[in-house]
Amino acid sequence: MRSFDGIWIPLVTPFHDGKIDFPALQALARSMFDAGVSGLVACGSTAEAAALDDGEQLAVLDAILDAVPGCPVAMGLAGNRQAAMLEKMQKIQQRPVAGLLIPAPYYIRPSQEGLRAFFLTMADAAEAPVIIYNIPYRSGINIDAATILALAGHERIVAVKDCGGNAAATMDLIAHGGLQIMAGEDEQIFTTLCLGGSGAITAAAHIRPDLFVRVAQLVRAQRLVEAREQFYDLLPLIRLLFAEPNPAVIKTALSMMGMLRDELRAPMQASSPALHERLRRELSRLGCL
Repeated sequence: MRSFDGIWIPLVTPFHDGKIDFPALQALARSMFDAGVSGLVACGSTAEAAALDDGEQLAVLDAILDAVPGCPVAMGLAGNRQAAMLEKMQKIQQRPVAGLLIPAPYYIRPSQEGLRAFFLTMADAAEAPVIIYNIPYRSGINIDAATILALAGHERIVAVKDCGGNAAATMDLIAHGGLQIMAGEDEQIFTTLCLGGSGAITAAAHIRPDLFVRVAQLVRAQRLVEAREQFYDLLPLIRLLFAEPNPAVIKTALSMMGMLRDELRAPMQASSPALHERLRRELSRLGCL
C-alpha cells in the first residue's frame, strides 16, 4: 500500500488563452519531482479542478503521469453526485494513480452518518488508496474526527488531508495511529509534522519545494530547532501566497519565475497589482529571481 508521507504538491493547472498549457504543466511537474517531493496531486482545488471538465481533468492527469513516470501521483475526485463520481473513479483507475483525494460532497452538507456512508461507498469501489480530504470551508461540512476514525478500518482508506482547523481533532487522528495524517493548511505543516503527522499536501511548496522538503526531513531526523528555523523562514512566503484566493498568488509567483503564464479561469481573478511588489521582494529573498 502506498505511503503518504513527506511533501506532496497539488499542482496548479497552467493555461494559455483559456486552454490547458500542457508543456508548462509537464515542466512544472518535472521541476517539483527534481526538487525531491514525495508526490504530486492532480486536479485538487489548487488546480482549479472545478473549472475543468472531466475530459480536461483526465488529460491533466495523463500529462503529469507521462512527465514524471517515477513519481507517485494522486488524483482529486470531487463532486456532489455520487453515481457520477463512481463512474469517474473507474476512468481514473485505468491510470496508475497512487491514490484518490476525495472531499465531502460539496453543497449538500450531509449528516455525519451520511458522510460515513458516502466514504464507505467510495472506498468499496476504489482500487487505489483513498485519502479523505476534510476541507469544510470549501465543502460546507466538517468531517468529524469520530467519523474519520470510524472509517479507519477500511482497507482502502489510508490517509487524511487535514484542513479542518481543529488542533484537538488533528491530535486525536494522529494519536489513533490507523491513518496517515497530512497537513492541508500550509501554516500547520511544522505543527502537524512535530505532532506525528506523516506529511503535507502543500500548495505553497510550488515555490522553493526543496526548502519544504528540508523541513520534513529535519523533523523526521528530530533536528527540530533547525526545522523550526527553516519553517519560520518560509512562513512569510506562505502567508503571502494565501493573501488572496488560491491559486492566484501562486500563479503570479510562478509567472514571475518564468514557469507559466499568469492566467486563471473565471470566476477566479488574477492577484492584485498591489501584491506584486511584495511578492517580488519575497521571491528575491528566497533566491527565486
